[in-house]
Amino acid sequence: MLSEICEGKSLPQVVKHITQEKINLYAEASGDFNPIHVDESFAAGTPLGGTIAHGMLILAYVSEMMALAFGQSWLSGGRLSARFKTPARPGDTVTVSGKIDSIEYKNGISYANCSLECCNQKEEIIVVGGAVVRIPSSKR
Repeated sequence: MLSEICEGKSLPQVVKHITQEKINLYAEASGDFNPIHVDESFAAGTPLGGTIAHGMLILAYVSEMMALAFGQSWLSGGRLSARFKTPARPGDTVTVSGKIDSIEYKNGISYANCSLECCNQKEEIIVVGGAVVRIPSSKR
């Protein structure tokens, strides 16, 4: 968890290497066997040219970063909004990063407004978004 929560503070980066095996395991866990994710010959014949990771797999890595930064506050009530820009593919290394843009006070409760992005090893943006999380009273 962050030792200090303040505007401009960077969140702990999460770096993940995407493999077809991880995509297949996510398909098993989620029940999403769309061939664009799991059938390499089918996916090769699409405009995407190959399999892609599930968007929710990438968002799980975003949630991991937020949980590292904010712990139980994120897990019990964080809110995420995200836009997918380009797919993550097997062989990509995805880096999730973020920062606290502002601290907001509503009804005596403090919230951190964060910006986030996921990029691949070519520095192409995969996901961009924002998150809001209640700041634990011990961190205010």
